[in-house]
Amino acid sequence: MKMRQSFADWEQAFVKEVTLDRRRRASLARTTEQRAAKREAQKRQKRGSVRFALLVLTLIMTAVIVTVVMFRTLYLLLG
Repeated sequence: MKMRQSFADWEQAFVKEVTLDRRRRASLARTTEQRAAKREAQKRQKRGSVRFALLVLTLIMTAVIVTVVMFRTLYLLLG
């Protein structure tokens, strides 16, 4: 009887350990997915900021070039 009781206890402990291990794995998987999603969002944000900076720089350079060409053309026409 004692042997059966200890075997049942051992089996019950094993089942508890398996259950805890599954929960830990599920928790780790969720944490990993959350980190990956967070990193992806940060990358997207950084790329968006860089693209916006390039857009602003392009607009400013276009305005400068158009202004310089316009004044040179005006100088040639009136000069």
